[in-house]
Amino acid sequence: MPYTVPKDFETYFKEWEDKIGAFIEYAPGASVPVPQGAAFGADAVSAAGALKGLPFAVKDNISVEAFHVSCGSKLLAGVRAPYTATAAAKLLAAGCVPVGKTNLDEFGMGSSTDNSAIKQTNNPWDVARVPGGSSGGSAAAVAAGLVPFALGSDTGGSIRQPAAFCGVVGLKPSYGAVSRYGLVAYASSLEGIGVLSDTVGRSRDVFALIRGADPLDQTSHNHPSGAPALYGGGRGGGVIGVLKTGEELEAETRKGFETAQKGLAELGYTLKEIEIPSLKYVTPAYYTIATAEASANLARFDGIRYGRRPDWAENPDDLIDKAREAGFGPEVKLRILLGTFVLRSGFQDRYYLRSQRIRAGIKRQFENLLGDSEYAGGPGGYDAVLMPVFPTRAFGRGEGALSPFAQKAADLYTCCANLAGLPALSFPASVEGGLPVGVQLVGRAFAEATLLDIAEAYEKAHPFARPAGYRAFWP
Repeated sequence: MPYTVPKDFETYFKEWEDKIGAFIEYAPGASVPVPQGAAFGADAVSAAGALKGLPFAVKDNISVEAFHVSCGSKLLAGVRAPYTATAAAKLLAAGCVPVGKTNLDEFGMGSSTDNSAIKQTNNPWDVARVPGGSSGGSAAAVAAGLVPFALGSDTGGSIRQPAAFCGVVGLKPSYGAVSRYGLVAYASSLEGIGVLSDTVGRSRDVFALIRGADPLDQTSHNHPSGAPALYGGGRGGGVIGVLKTGEELEAETRKGFETAQKGLAELGYTLKEIEIPSLKYVTPAYYTIATAEASANLARFDGIRYGRRPDWAENPDDLIDKAREAGFGPEVKLRILLGTFVLRSGFQDRYYLRSQRIRAGIKRQFENLLGDSEYAGGPGGYDAVLMPVFPTRAFGRGEGALSPFAQKAADLYTCCANLAGLPALSFPASVEGGLPVGVQLVGRAFAEATLLDIAEAYEKAHPFARPAGYRAFWP
């Protein structure tokens, strides 16, 4: 039977939403056309039964017909999505109900959601702190119990970092495992649609529905035949590589990371410390590639083809200048300028092509640990790599804020999975100092099932904490 939302939920929702501001648009009664012909994998039938009737939220850079798609930008404020993204369409076809669009850093560029031009979103654990970004609205909505799961996008940690800050589960699938059709492009070779959810099992069910090849996205494909089955694997034990960390972790984050290691060891996993030498090059390589791709992808927002036009302009060039000056925020302008710089003639070899070589080296190092993406060369020595998500817990605003540069530098643990195209799963390890601490597992390409099995075993032994005032409405 489809799930029916209780009558007192509306009051609960309003109380929370007034505090955290997770939604840009909330319209649970919206009439959303259900796309026809959605193709599901064989293991999606039971997942559809488990999720039927459940509400879900969608990050506002993913198109859902009948809703807006602002990307958190003034430039696209008021724009309605003309079609539905494939990932959302599959959920609709399974009977899930989209109820609204969540806040984000403008065009997915940021680590706090404070770069949104639309509104401010707060962390449900402490409203004076950020929820993380760029999928901060989706993470906050799930953490507060406003929806059981939400779609987000992850370019360099934009699902996993807010999941860690808000104490929920965040799954970034392998590159190509989920169609990107309907996702407003930021950095096309790095980003993908993923899931934020209240439990690991829920992430598994949602992923079962949204994954698979899509003729509308030629970078998407089905899991290879050698990849582990999403259901019924029965995997227990195994070897997990634990990344050696330095002094960059704050005391509470380190304690949570150690708690996760202890918990996994008690579950029978063998933990071995590892080093990834190229990790120190991850952040500069990531931002070089991401900004280069952003400068190309965002060129379409010129006030002519897409975006809000100024009231008056002398000529087309003036129109474009005025549209972008008024529509783009400071962070978006900065990244476009950086991307344009690294793609200039004479600079490509020095910056962009060198970053691509570093990217290839990072991928090789992870494949040496985990195994290749083709499942032709046998498994690597490790089932997964355990890493921190972010050096700190959710940070505050004002004096407690991290500078924009510090936020970028702190992405070193999350960017590597995007550069290598690997799946990664963030889950709460513990609560330290009143705030959740998340850790992440990085796995072999298309081995999401392995990561979900490990995290689900941890969740059963260490149930995830919820913020004060949380009520469990969802089965």
